[in-house]
Amino acid sequence: MFTLAVALGSFFAFIVAYHTYGRWIGQRIFQLSAEAVAPSHALRDDVDFVPTKPSVIFGHHFTSIAGTGPIVGPAIAVFWGWLPALLWVVLGSIFVGAVHDFGSLVLSLRNQGQTIGEVAGRVISPRAKLLFLLVLFFALMVVLAIFGLVIAIIFKLYPASVLSVWTAMPLAVVVGLLVYRAGVGLLWPSVIALVVLYATVAVGAYAPELGLDFSLAPIDALGAYGNPVVVWTMLLLAYCYVASVLPVWLLLQPRDYINSHQLMVALALLVGGLAVAGLTGKASLSAAPMIATEIPEDAPPIFPFLFITIACGACSGFHCLVASGTTSKQIDREPDARLVGYGGMLLEGALAVVVILACCAGLGMGVTTPDGKTLTGAAAWQSKYDARITTSTNEQGQTVTSGGWKNHKLPQMVGGFVEGGANFVSALGVPKRLSVAIIAVLVACFAATTLDTATRLQRYVIQELGGTLGVAPLTNKHIATGIAVVTGGAVALIDGGSGPGSGGLILWPLFGATNQLLAGLALMVIVFYLLRRGLPVWFAALPMVLMLVVPGWAMAQNIAQDFWPNGKHVLLGFGVVILLLQVWMVIEAAIVLPRAWKVLERQPAHDTPVAERA
Repeated sequence: MFTLAVALGSFFAFIVAYHTYGRWIGQRIFQLSAEAVAPSHALRDDVDFVPTKPSVIFGHHFTSIAGTGPIVGPAIAVFWGWLPALLWVVLGSIFVGAVHDFGSLVLSLRNQGQTIGEVAGRVISPRAKLLFLLVLFFALMVVLAIFGLVIAIIFKLYPASVLSVWTAMPLAVVVGLLVYRAGVGLLWPSVIALVVLYATVAVGAYAPELGLDFSLAPIDALGAYGNPVVVWTMLLLAYCYVASVLPVWLLLQPRDYINSHQLMVALALLVGGLAVAGLTGKASLSAAPMIATEIPEDAPPIFPFLFITIACGACSGFHCLVASGTTSKQIDREPDARLVGYGGMLLEGALAVVVILACCAGLGMGVTTPDGKTLTGAAAWQSKYDARITTSTNEQGQTVTSGGWKNHKLPQMVGGFVEGGANFVSALGVPKRLSVAIIAVLVACFAATTLDTATRLQRYVIQELGGTLGVAPLTNKHIATGIAVVTGGAVALIDGGSGPGSGGLILWPLFGATNQLLAGLALMVIVFYLLRRGLPVWFAALPMVLMLVVPGWAMAQNIAQDFWPNGKHVLLGFGVVILLLQVWMVIEAAIVLPRAWKVLERQPAHDTPVAERA
């Protein structure tokens, strides 16, 4: 019962925040106006700039920001206990993440749908724009490498998810053609597509009985690079190239709309199962520690690393790229920004809450070990999260050390949510095998959404860098997309210690800190936008300080205590460059600050004068 009360209390806090704090920011600070002409209308090209209904753009935005971020981060962070993770998710979503997302979206809306990096060039300085774009480039390279790896891992661990993920793509194209070219209403095509998608989930779950095999056999001709993770990663990046250059109405919008329906169904199953399991006493948070006390010596401290481990789900810099990169180009009216920007982040927070409960109470309902044993309660949780270092003697008489933070693996953490979430769903009477397939498809489809959206965003960033530096070829969308795919793929496919294709695992320690530093820089741009209009800034300035200081501290600690002494040259290079770029941009802002108060920046051509809106 306590588990259910925690979930309901968190959801209630999100609803209250949307109707109070979110409304205050939208009406009193940003003064959203239905009379303002959105970029989707002013610059309509039916490729990137497309006026879109609030329900559709909400689906695109939410599925793009969510991905596996609010799943992987909380699934790792419960290592320190479920209470700290829960508090950061709820409070962070309301007061930090939603402010960041909402502000980034509004700034882009009022600057021709340009990215937050482009806006930084006007509200801070031209040099700040270049620095911000470079930070974006490195951050997105990390995102492409990691999320491509996550999907490939899901495909390898849960072959039942393969058919559904690849089926979703042609389904989306059919829906897009029916809606935008044949004039059919959106509702029924998307519902039918959702039914077909779940039919493929069932087919994938029971593939062996149907004589089907969706696992990818190694390709011997490619040697070490023929392993399934590498091949899946290459196929996914090839798909991302195509998805990035197609019009948003043909694949991106309908695919995300279908995925948003899938999420609602999956969330309903998860919350419904949580309610049943909670009311019947099957799910209990006592299976996991409220605050972990037995932390191995090699584990990072909870502060500051909790705040970079959980990024998506509390606050994520990647969201400013989605908000200002694709979403702002499709918003129909300014008032829609509160639902999409502030509301979308709160829904992601709700998803992260469910993930925390699934990885603790859900996992405690029972797991099956590789040797066939069934564990429940604390033993089940410890089978995934016990990082205590132990020693034993093998048959040769050698001492073997096991456990420890460094031996925790990303697949293990993702598997914790899949199995815990499947336990919730199975509490509703859904067969366990089908429940596992439903949750695995949810994770993989979300990651695919993030992956191709990130590719499109990286294309925008490279094109803006080309324009800023005067390198004309980089402004070509095909060349820019090719560079995005090749650089992300090159990092993903290197040998990260577990063979080719594990490069994303090398960069995982960088992902959280880079992501949060990016959020801090975006909040800085929002603060300067407000300063130049003489508007209150405290609600954005406090989160800005938090997101600059804490991730910077974590990055510096990683560099000094891990990357440098242990000779991790790739991590060291990325970490130092990103940290120096951030410090440089803060210095640029400090120089401009005394001259920014109530001094409007230069406006982009054809934009509605800011004075009329502020």
